[in-house]
Amino acid sequence: MALNWAMLSPERSPIPLPNEQTITSIDSGAELLLIIPNVPPSGSMTSGGSGSSRTMKETGRIWLTDQRLVFVSDTKGQQPSFDSLSVLLTSIQSTKFEQPYFGANYLVIEIKPTADGGLTEGTKAEVRLKDKGLFSFVSVLEKTRERAIYMKRQSALDDDETLPTYPSTPDAGPSGSVEMPADNPPAYDG
Repeated sequence: MALNWAMLSPERSPIPLPNEQTITSIDSGAELLLIIPNVPPSGSMTSGGSGSSRTMKETGRIWLTDQRLVFVSDTKGQQPSFDSLSVLLTSIQSTKFEQPYFGANYLVIEIKPTADGGLTEGTKAEVRLKDKGLFSFVSVLEKTRERAIYMKRQSALDDDETLPTYPSTPDAGPSGSVEMPADNPPAYDG
């Protein structure tokens, strides 16, 4: 969702958002490859997009909370291509667990960017773990993401259930009831 927007403590861990709880973390060996298109991908040739992209790769740590996925790069004296990536779980458009024949398994995440967050439409992140298996992390991420989406939908439904009050209709009589026209349809014969 946004590059370099996670507020970090002096120990380089993310400062929690209000009411945010950490679900799990990967303390070392997480590799994140970020692919940011210069122009959003399109289905037509007339949009003017050349399809070029910017690729950034960093190694660091990952935190999964009940609200977001946060990656923080290891600095180790050098300037990283990006310091952090913070993605709200509801801004993850899709995930795909890749199992190549040759090479380590990895997770592809499509991200819906926010305005002025440093990302564009079509941004993807690839997550690889050096020291441990990825499957259990993907499972926890999917369950947590589903719950975040469910809670967001429930919140929207709760907002919709509070119906607005409407003024009485201009046809309302003195008692507030609507008067029926005198020329009612004929009764049916049984």
